[in-house]
Amino acid sequence: MSEPLLQAVNLECERDDRVLFRDLSVAIVPGTLTRVEGPNGTGKTTLLRILAGLSDHYSGQVLWRGEPRNHRREEFARNLLYIGHKPGIKPLLTPMENLRSLVSGRRPLSDDVLSQALEGTGLAGFQTVPCRNLSAGQQRRVALARLLVSDEPLWILDEAFTAIDHHGVAALENLLQERARQGGAVIVTTHHDMDLPDMKRVTLGGLHAG
Repeated sequence: MSEPLLQAVNLECERDDRVLFRDLSVAIVPGTLTRVEGPNGTGKTTLLRILAGLSDHYSGQVLWRGEPRNHRREEFARNLLYIGHKPGIKPLLTPMENLRSLVSGRRPLSDDVLSQALEGTGLAGFQTVPCRNLSAGQQRRVALARLLVSDEPLWILDEAFTAIDHHGVAALENLLQERARQGGAVIVTTHHDMDLPDMKRVTLGGLHAG
């Protein structure tokens, strides 16, 4: 068994004087796809934001490669790709301009590589169209194009399947499975009925991990 990339130990989180989860421990190891699931309001997005280092409103411990994450924040940030529930797309920019902005500061990528990534998410011919003229699903595909050029070992994806048609859903499922097969670690939430081979589950509401 590989050593965990990311560990949550005895997490507890309250919101509006209500406990969302407590005593929650999760180990994310390379080569795995983990779905966080549970009814609305049980804290799925909150948990992902905690795991991604975007929220400090919790008690417990989060470890990165076996050490407290706050000791290795810069390293953690370099090794994480997080895509939230909102795609983070600027409507006045084109898909190419948005993708270039989203990957800036990571590693240099040519426009040819970025264009191929957009084509890979079904946006061939739309690379230079302002995103305000694209559908919600197409805007989501702009954000998801980052997955095709990512070399980060940890992906955390909140509602990645939102506004994606069934062809896009199948392609994204295949991409996530392939990422895990290649040794990456993927954590995802989705309202889509995703039940993939070897997929691990963290269920909120029932307060257990599997």
